Amino acid sequence: MLLTSWEMYGSGASRHTFTIENGNFLYDGKAIQIRSGELHYARVPAPYWHQRLKMMKAMGLNTVATYVFWNYQETSPGVWDWTTGNHNLRAFVKVAAEEGMMVILRPGPYSCAEWEYGGYPWWLQKVKGLVIRSYNRPFLDSCRVYINQLASQVKDLQVTHGGPVIMVQAENEFGSYVSQRKDIPLAMHKKYSAAIHQELLDAGFNVPMFTADGSWLFSGGAIEGALPAANGEDNVDNLKKAVNAYHGGEGPYMVSEFYPGWLDHWNEPFQRVSTEKVVNQTRKYLEAGVSFNFYMIHGGTNFGFTSGANYSNDSNIQPDLTSYDYDAPISEAGWATPKYNALRTLMMKYVKHKLPQVPARIPVIAIPRIRLDKTVDVFSLLKDMKAVENEEPLTFEELNQGYGYVVYHRRFPQAVSGMMRVPGIADYGIVYVNGKKAGELNRMTGRDSLEVEIPDDGVLDIFVENMGRINYGARITDNNKGITKPVTIGEDEITGGWKMYKLPMDKVPDMAGYPESYQPGLPVLYHGTFSLEKVGDTFLDMSGWGKGIVFVNGINLGRYWKAGPQQTLYLPGCFLKKGKNQIVVFEQQNDCKKLELSGVQEPILDKLGGL
Repeated sequence: MLLTSWEMYGSGASRHTFTIENGNFLYDGKAIQIRSGELHYARVPAPYWHQRLKMMKAMGLNTVATYVFWNYQETSPGVWDWTTGNHNLRAFVKVAAEEGMMVILRPGPYSCAEWEYGGYPWWLQKVKGLVIRSYNRPFLDSCRVYINQLASQVKDLQVTHGGPVIMVQAENEFGSYVSQRKDIPLAMHKKYSAAIHQELLDAGFNVPMFTADGSWLFSGGAIEGALPAANGEDNVDNLKKAVNAYHGGEGPYMVSEFYPGWLDHWNEPFQRVSTEKVVNQTRKYLEAGVSFNFYMIHGGTNFGFTSGANYSNDSNIQPDLTSYDYDAPISEAGWATPKYNALRTLMMKYVKHKLPQVPARIPVIAIPRIRLDKTVDVFSLLKDMKAVENEEPLTFEELNQGYGYVVYHRRFPQAVSGMMRVPGIADYGIVYVNGKKAGELNRMTGRDSLEVEIPDDGVLDIFVENMGRINYGARITDNNKGITKPVTIGEDEITGGWKMYKLPMDKVPDMAGYPESYQPGLPVLYHGTFSLEKVGDTFLDMSGWGKGIVFVNGINLGRYWKAGPQQTLYLPGCFLKKGKNQIVVFEQQNDCKKLELSGVQEPILDKLGGL
């Protein structure tokens, strides 16, 4: 039985030990079963960390696992943020200790996690000669800088120094990448993963390390000196056989990712995993003494531009939702679901101590009417911006921009018409001719062309959005955004005279000084205010809107899209304040003018709207 939080980490507590010996996880020399849940500190508002961890503990878990996203910590080249809000990993680990939870760190450097670029900083693509996820000196040098930065924050919070961090993962799901990149010799793959393992050791990580792969992929993913743990393995016998083959013929046995829910993409049905299936599988692990980690126990939210994307073929992309609810036992807003309650009832039969009471929900409020009092045509903002001029369209990366939007603008002295092809659209674009909407381009549906008629002295604008870089699979190495290939109309390539306007939307747009302006079909900014007598969590109902993002009190809540299945945006109460609050909505499609919106008390995550 694990000790209480006070006994483990209280004032004056003695240092504890965590080791892997004789086929067991040993805490202070006693065999334990790790009952872990995955929660990403970057996806949960920092004021809510305590409540979410209390929820986990009340379900019978003793450990929290978290990815560390490199690109969330290095916010621009050489600029690190380890101290503000959700970026404060060190504070999160200490909160976990206060709640009596052990901690498993998953620092990558590759994370996947349906997160933008799998956690890699976008500008790595600009470094000459750098090849990600390979035995490549520029890449390994960059990884070493990141890993040393990470170690400076949490090295002293390992159990070997009296802290709660008991294990660290080396790389992530590398076996699947090896299976997809057979163009690279296995020996080179192994040389790379061993180098990442060594960089972690060199940085001062001295707790047990592990890898995480499908059990059938251990041949590519296992690293000498690290425990092989299995993702998605529901057969205990298969798990044991696979681990024994790569770990000296003995355990311990751990399912590093056990899926009680699943990930979700725009324009696809919301995924659900039945409570019965999850409970039955959990029971198998508990009875067999297998350690496990629920991925996810609580998903949280992809605030801002942090969501990534998968892909279905060589050209299409599957962007991930803003919500990372994941159909997890603890909902996006931190609520106990029926799945949570069923798992808690099961855990009570196996955990040898009395479970704490389930924490109360954070208050939820409705905001019946948020009045929108000003609109500004986004194209009017471009008049005050300096364009980047080039013979051909430049990618986001070439423009030194990571996220958001770029407007590609070109004037045509002579009329031109025909089929315009933009085969390198990444990822979503609205096309305008002389300020009138001509159509949409969408990498998700494979639409990269449309008919245009541009008159003499006509103007073409293509308003392009980055919907999240690919975070999984072989195509992670091809992740440029914007217009990435030549634009043609008819048989002619359109070169010369391109102007690009950068709209990163990294902070709330300043609408002050711009007159009221509105034109249907053009991208528009809405401003509004609302007053609250009390604050609480709410869900902005965007079901009547088109596509865009929302800022509340300067915080980017993330992307909405009528395509669904997500129709609401989670607005945590800790982002609100008593009295006056500000809201800015950037609406891209703008099919009709909006006068107001509202905050509702229940999320809508499973309603498809169509494209």
